[in-house]
Amino acid sequence: MEGREPYPSDLSDEAWELVRPVITAWKARHPSVSGHEGQYAMREIMNALLYQARTGCQWRYLPHDLPPMSAVYYYFGLWRDDGTAETIHELLRCLAREMRRRREDPTAVVLDSQTVRASVNTPKETTGLDPGKRSPGRKRGIATDVLGLVIAVIVVAASVHDNAIGTALLDKVARTAPAVTKAWVDAGFKEAVVAHGARLGVDVEIVQRDPGMKGFTPEPKRWMVEQTLGTLMLHRRLVRDYESRPASSVAWIHWSMTGIMLRRLTRTTTTTWRDPPAQQEPR
Repeated sequence: MEGREPYPSDLSDEAWELVRPVITAWKARHPSVSGHEGQYAMREIMNALLYQARTGCQWRYLPHDLPPMSAVYYYFGLWRDDGTAETIHELLRCLAREMRRRREDPTAVVLDSQTVRASVNTPKETTGLDPGKRSPGRKRGIATDVLGLVIAVIVVAASVHDNAIGTALLDKVARTAPAVTKAWVDAGFKEAVVAHGARLGVDVEIVQRDPGMKGFTPEPKRWMVEQTLGTLMLHRRLVRDYESRPASSVAWIHWSMTGIMLRRLTRTTTTTWRDPPAQQEPR
C-alpha cells in the first residue's frame, strides 16, 4: 500500500495481522522456483481481492496502483483450488465466534438459498431456470450459524430444487461442523431434507410463514441467514454470477465473508452509498 492512496476495502494493519500467519505459512510451502520472494506483496494481493469482491469490476479494470490482473487472478485461482481461501474464512469464523463468547463449533445452523442471474459468459450447463422465481441463473445455498456466519456454501444451477441444495448443505455441515444437531429451513425445503438430516443426526425444522402476515416480516430463527444473504449482496461481485466455474462463485462468497469478518473483528466499518461524502477542507 506504500505510495498509493488507500481504498475503503484495504486491510488495516490489525486486519492483516489476523491473516498474515496463514499467508506466510502458505508462502513457505510454495517457494518460488527461482528463489525470489515474488514481485508483489501478499498484503496487496489480498487488498486487490477484497477490492474486487466489493466493487465487482472486471479483472482488466483493476486500478493500476493495485497488482496487475495476471498476478491477482493467479493467486485467486491457486487459493480457490487448494482451499486457502476457505482456510482463511474458517479461521476468521472461529475468531468471530470467540469474540461473541461462543464455542468455535456451532450446534445449530440456518439454511437458505438465493437465485441470482448469470452473466452471458457463464456456461449453459452450469445454469438453469428457477421455476418458482422465473429467473435464469444460479442458486447459492448457504448454511449459517445463529450469528449469521457462513458454515457451508454451494453454488448450483438455478433449476436445482431446494431439496438437493439442502441435502448437499447438510452433508457439508456434517463434515465441517460435526457438533451441529439442529437446523432451521423455510418451506421451500421439503421432508426429504428433514429425513436426510435425521440420518446425519441433525433435527431439521421447517419454519412455516404465518399466513396472516402481510409484507416482509423476519421469521424467527431464520432471519439471520436472510440478513447474511442481504449483506453479501452489498458486494457487487455477487450481485450477478459472473464466474465460468461455480467453484469461483463459492470462492467469492468466502472472500466477501472474509472482508465482513475482518471488519467485525477489528471493529471497523466501510463506507456505503448511504454515507454522505466527506467534507473537503476549504483551500
